[in-house]
Amino acid sequence: MDPCTRNLYLFCGKRSDRIKAIIWEGDGFLLLYKRLESGGRFQWPRKESEVRLITPQQLRWLLEGLSIEQPKAVKNVDNLLFV
Repeated sequence: MDPCTRNLYLFCGKRSDRIKAIIWEGDGFLLLYKRLESGGRFQWPRKESEVRLITPQQLRWLLEGLSIEQPKAVKNVDNLLFV
């Protein structure tokens, strides 16, 4: 993968309580860092085969310390037509 694209790359350490994100801004990288308090842990893949693309909603859940799989969440609906 090319880090000099407008993709957001996320990294998490062994303890899974800190997350780092980098994104190329055209003239340099923007680095974001978040640490969960009170024993919180990020739901993070442990194998390369578990790496995946996530939606903006899943990113918000992840940064809040939630699982990116929320089976009871309302699904986004595309192309609504109101008559």
